[in-house]
Amino acid sequence: MDTPIINKLKKMKDKNPISFHTPGHKGKSTLLNWKELIPEIDITEIPGMDNLHDPRGIIKESQSLAAKTFGAKDTLYSVNGTTGGIYIALGAITNPGDKILIQRNSHKSIYNGAILNRLNIEYVYPNYNENYGIFTGVDPYIIEEKLKEDLEIKAVVLTYPDYYGICSNIKRIAEIVHKYDRILLVDEAHGSHFIFSDKLPISALKAGADITVQSIHKTLPSFTQTSMIHLGTNRVDIKKLKTMSSLYQTTSPSYLFMASLEMARAYMEGKGIIRLEENIMRIHELTKELEKIPRAYLFTGDEEDNTIFDKDTTKVLFRIDGITGTKVSNILREDYNIYLEMEDINYCLALTSLMNEERDFNLLSRAIEEIANKIPYEEINTIIPNMLRPNIVLPIYEAFYKNRKVLDLKEALGKISASFITPYPPGIPLLCPGERITEELVEYMRFLMDKGIEIMGLIGYNREKMEAVD
Repeated sequence: MDTPIINKLKKMKDKNPISFHTPGHKGKSTLLNWKELIPEIDITEIPGMDNLHDPRGIIKESQSLAAKTFGAKDTLYSVNGTTGGIYIALGAITNPGDKILIQRNSHKSIYNGAILNRLNIEYVYPNYNENYGIFTGVDPYIIEEKLKEDLEIKAVVLTYPDYYGICSNIKRIAEIVHKYDRILLVDEAHGSHFIFSDKLPISALKAGADITVQSIHKTLPSFTQTSMIHLGTNRVDIKKLKTMSSLYQTTSPSYLFMASLEMARAYMEGKGIIRLEENIMRIHELTKELEKIPRAYLFTGDEEDNTIFDKDTTKVLFRIDGITGTKVSNILREDYNIYLEMEDINYCLALTSLMNEERDFNLLSRAIEEIANKIPYEEINTIIPNMLRPNIVLPIYEAFYKNRKVLDLKEALGKISASFITPYPPGIPLLCPGERITEELVEYMRFLMDKGIEIMGLIGYNREKMEAVD
């Protein structure tokens, strides 16, 4: 039988890897034995089973229970993940032609949402901490200056926490946004667990956000592609929000996904919250163990940086001096069967959840110690990202839909980009549709490629071509 995806998934299952990556369920069941229910409960909108696009029965009741648990005025399920949820939320709080203020290091779903909803973009930049080689938080007062200067900004879109677990001062930012009568949308994809422990950063809703979107599947035990949209204040039109939900979501929403969201919520109201507290303590112990290992360094958020208001301890960001993060991750995967969420030149990210077990943490600590002891030290030429300020020539949506042509990088100088140019890591766009292609940008792209950084958006065998507006 020719089934390459299934064959590979079976092989992965047989390896029984230790998961420090998404999804948050880590391959374990919660309260239900899903094996006994799938595929029998994979159904459609038959009579009595309600409809996500017009919920009046069991789905409405389930979403209301979620709203109560997460502290929202209303909650909608997103079976298109947080990406779909961002499209919906942006559509609910803006009209075509409006301007939004976003972090330059936002997830690509926010950029894509601006294209789909035909929104203009203004940027606010995160701090880059050169001492630790990492982007940190956003200064609330820079946001205030932006709102003072530009009365056209309709909404502020904040990422909280960021991919590494770093949290800006969201409560202060919410106060500032509301002081100037704007709307605060929070991409809280990595923070759905915050509400369940006072040892974690404050949730966006508690901090005053008007609307948040959470990837329940990232840090809580639900299936991949399952998210929630939470309404926090009356500044958002719930009727428009529901209209946008129907516009951007599939007409065949998965009952498996909705059941998974419901089960994650129910689990967190009982055993889940206990497991979360246990794992927070295990992470505390892991932190103490890593501090004893020569060459190992754990980024805790206690570093001197006034843009770091808080840090999500469940995201274990570490490095081993003299070994690239990429090499560390490869060794962990190949020699120890430990899979991480992310690695770059400096750091590795172990994304934990309440479903990790004590054995997982012990094996990770032991593996890091062994790698630090046996792998020789080598000099690493650290790349310091230079987040260049773009020259926006056309609205992002206008440039995206224009005719485009493929040019060599030399020929593209002075032209307008028709695509996203994004280095991984750190995943922050160097160039977006509608921005001017400059010599400085091209030189920096070549510098990154020379250092082995993959750049998405460049095309051709040698990555020496890109798309520009025709």
